[in-house]
Amino acid sequence: MNLKKYFTLTRAGIIEGLQFRASAAVMVAGNILYLIVVYFLWKSIYASSGQDIVNGMTFTDTLIYLVLATALFGFMEMYTVFEMGRNIQDGRIVLDLLKPMEYRNFLFWSSSGAFVINFLFTFLPTFIIVSVLTHGAIHFGINIILFIVSVVLAIIINYNIDFFTGTICLFTESTWGINIMKQVIVLLLSGATIPIAFFPEPLKTIVSYLPFQSIYNAPLTILLNGEPDIKSAGTILGTQLFWCIATVVISKLFWKTSLRQITVNGG
Repeated sequence: MNLKKYFTLTRAGIIEGLQFRASAAVMVAGNILYLIVVYFLWKSIYASSGQDIVNGMTFTDTLIYLVLATALFGFMEMYTVFEMGRNIQDGRIVLDLLKPMEYRNFLFWSSSGAFVINFLFTFLPTFIIVSVLTHGAIHFGINIILFIVSVVLAIIINYNIDFFTGTICLFTESTWGINIMKQVIVLLLSGATIPIAFFPEPLKTIVSYLPFQSIYNAPLTILLNGEPDIKSAGTILGTQLFWCIATVVISKLFWKTSLRQITVNGG
């Protein structure tokens, strides 16, 4: 596989991302406000519970989990659904399909430059600040390596869910409502809004069988476990790998089946 053509798209994405520094600053400011709200909300929850540990998590664990979940969301968000929607609505999808690169790969690598920008300007600074302010609450060991592997798998799963959602636009020719519904479902059932440890037992069991928990909960669980058990870490990564393969196959088949629905200007 010729990686040079893919890295060229990544480089172009980085250059494009650097042209919109004000947008990145607004996003960072919005995240800071959100995290302030999260801090005081959960501070009140723990204070009212009268316990230092709730559902197996301390306040520090919960705060780290939610702060880094927000940072991961900013890092992994590719806006694939909106991009596909625009391309389908204005007919550019036809030109993209004629490119000497599979559309799925082209769309992914075109957005990959945003990963680099968001990692350097959003996730990495947040991770460093959290590590410093929590005075070593994040253990640096094998869990960091496993966390990186888990994040890579999470990116693939998240992209395929986005691509599947974007493909629906071939039928609806609109993405706004579908994307909002997708974001609500993913953020809730992945543990990004509320840690899965706080879910009631029946819902927790249901969520464990869905791909969404592999996006945020899986890597954060590995990260917060300073000395992860090889068996439990292997189970988490194995589950993620399964959903990687499953979402790739499902999104590919749905895309291939849905292509016949393409219409341009009513044609």
